[in-house]
Amino acid sequence: MHVDETNPQQDARAELGFSGTRTAKVVGISYRQLDYWARTDLIRPSLSDATGSGSRRSYSYNDLLELKAIKKLLDAGIKLEQVRKVFEYLRKHVTTDIAAAHIVIDGGSVMLCDGDQLVDVLKNGQGVLNVLSLGGVRDELEADLAPTIAIDTTSAIVTAASSRRIG
Repeated sequence: MHVDETNPQQDARAELGFSGTRTAKVVGISYRQLDYWARTDLIRPSLSDATGSGSRRSYSYNDLLELKAIKKLLDAGIKLEQVRKVFEYLRKHVTTDIAAAHIVIDGGSVMLCDGDQLVDVLKNGQGVLNVLSLGGVRDELEADLAPTIAIDTTSAIVTAASSRRIG
């Protein structure tokens, strides 16, 4: 998990364990739903798993991030089986924490923005679209215009100066 070293509060939370009851409440799901997801291996608590009757699960901060992301995908209309596939892919291919991933949802498709490509995570990472960043277009245009503006300005000054002499 990526922990922001400039945020001591996040660093402290990363070290905490969260009970199943607290986890369910924080994430906004029922305890029963959390229990089902753990029993079916959608997400297992990384700090301590239940080992029998009466034992308690302990979830990490990163587990809570994943659970929140899972809930967001479900709330967006993605089916649970597809969410399982998405998280299998993300866990294998996303090197930072999952909350840093950029996901695009289009109907039943779930795509991960990976650099300059959109990758369909439900089709085992098949690249489907290229992403064109327009962020640098203004700077590029300004740089291209700078020499012509300087020439136009010089030309306008020369023209203005010569028109004053004529009159």
